[in-house]
Order: sequence, then structure tokens, then C-alpha cells
Amino acid sequence: MPDWSIAVVGAGSFGTALASLLAERHHVTLVARNSEVADEINQFHQNTRYLPTVALHSSLCAVNHFSAVKNPKLVVLAVPSHAMRRVAKGISPDITPDASVVHVTKGLEVATLKRMSEVILDELPQLEGNRLAVLSGPSHAEELSVGLPTTMVAASQSQAMAELVQELFMGRNLRVYTNPDVTGVELGGSLKNIIALGCGISDGLQYGDNAKAALLTRGMVEITRLGLSMGASFSTFSGLTGIGDLIVTGTSKHSRNWKTGYLLGQGLSLQAALDQVGMVVEGVKTTQAAVRLANQYHVHMPIAEAIYQVLFEGKSPKTAVEDLMGRTRRHEVEEFIQESTLHWQLP
Repeated sequence: MPDWSIAVVGAGSFGTALASLLAERHHVTLVARNSEVADEINQFHQNTRYLPTVALHSSLCAVNHFSAVKNPKLVVLAVPSHAMRRVAKGISPDITPDASVVHVTKGLEVATLKRMSEVILDELPQLEGNRLAVLSGPSHAEELSVGLPTTMVAASQSQAMAELVQELFMGRNLRVYTNPDVTGVELGGSLKNIIALGCGISDGLQYGDNAKAALLTRGMVEITRLGLSMGASFSTFSGLTGIGDLIVTGTSKHSRNWKTGYLLGQGLSLQAALDQVGMVVEGVKTTQAAVRLANQYHVHMPIAEAIYQVLFEGKSPKTAVEDLMGRTRRHEVEEFIQESTLHWQLP
């Protein structure tokens, strides 16, 4: 594939890792929030704030203004969920008729309960969904940035768009699959952060592997319940952006959500834990959104509700676990899941 002009908006750990990876084969501009980060990338090929030990590709160029999105054929949005609407609105005047957008954000907008693709289309209606995709999956920036094998999923309502993202991003150490289930891919990537907080809490309490395995398994049931109620496909949650992303986020030392939960389990307050992590922890806001969505769709999510109580109602982590263990007896397979297979729309 010939060189593409690509702008990556967001110079956090994942945006920086993707930009450096794409710069191996394309002309890439990374849009940073402040000039100090941009200057460091341009002069020293480093982003010590987020990837302190990684040497970035020498051709990567960084700026700290949105005008960089005027010319690229592809814009990658790698900003936190709470900033997505502001950023999408800010770049809207500069998105050209032939440009496409892909986002990599794993979160929900708390105020509206919308997924990120819905937020983007609110502010960039000219995309009409056919030039919008989400790229997600088990992909810690710390590993992706140093070339460790990684797999992801590109989802779009347009098969051509999903395959374009697949072609642009796929490389020697990054394998990309495609999927028409935008709803499932976005929900899987967002909701797993809640369960990862729970896994960290369990580890912080020294509850062992049995408890964590139960949280991962039953947490996946809750994610799937809500996802199906919102129109996602069951098979998506059995894949990379479901169980795959849940495993890596709930067990890895690189996971901000796991680390935050671990600190909570060790007795720190939420604010103290967030201060120590020092980066955006998407699972906190996603927990707020998920509990509201569960109520809206009448979906039973006891783990998410327990984590909400720990985060926002002052419940002790130990009491939350005891209450989960003491709930009414249930069958493991308590509902029949009707498989639904999604397909791309015909052009």
C-alpha cells in the first residue's frame, strides 16, 4: 500500500504507540495537547510522560494544534472518552470530504450514555458512518510500542472502511481482524475496564486466583448481557474485543484499571489511587455509565453495581466482595442466549 498521510490526535501512551508504529510506513503527524510533549517528540523521539523507555520512529512529527488534520486522508482519535466530543467538534471544520476517521477510545460518554462512534457522528455528521471505524482489542501501548505481537479488531458499518483500517494498521507485529459489530466492539472495550477494576480490588485484598477467575468469568456474563440488550452480537464478546481484552486488562501489570483497583483494595481512596496512577482510568467513568445503562435496559449487573458502590458510595471493598458472595443462589446458565450474527450492509 502506498504512503498515506495520517494524523493521530492524542499523544497519550496508546496514541503515541500507534503513531510511531504507523510512521514506519506512512507520513504521520501526532497532535499533542501541549507544546512541551510535541517538542520532546520532535527533538528527542521520546514521550517520557507516557512511554519513558521507548524510542519513537525518527520520522514521526508532532504538533500541538488541530490544523494538522486538514490534509490527512485518515484521522485517528486517541483521546479519553470525556474529551472526545470536544475534540471531534474542534476538528470538524477541517475534516475534508475524502477523509476517514478511526477511534481507539475505550469508554462511554457519561452525560449521554453514548458510545464513542455515536459521539463522533454527532459532531462529524459528514462521515455518515461509512468513513468511521473503531480499532480495539487486547493491546497495551507498552507492548505495542516495542514490537511485541499484538492483535486488534477494526469494526465499521462499512466493510470497505474496516478493511481499509486493517490494511493500514496491519504489520509484522500487529495483526488486525475485521468485524461489522461496532456496538459490540465498543462495548466490549469499554465495559471490561469495570471488571478490571474489580480484579485489581480482589488482588489488593489478597483474595487469590480463584476469586479473580470468578470475576473475569461472571464479569464477562454481565458485559454480554448488556451488550445483547443494546443490539450487539454474542460472538463479538467471545472474541478479541470481549474475552481477549478482558483478560489482558484484568490481569496485566500495564493495566491502569487493574492498578487503580489494586490500590483501592490496599485501602487507598479513589482520588489517592487515581493520583498515584497518574493517567486517565476509563473504568471509573464507565462504571457510572454502565450502571445507568443497566437500569435503563433492565439488565442484572451485580459486579458493576458493587464496584460502583466502592467507587462512589464509600462501600469498603471487603464488604462489597462479601455481599457478592452472599447473594441468592442461582444457576450458572440462567438465561438462554440466542445467537445473532451481524453482517455488513450492502453498499
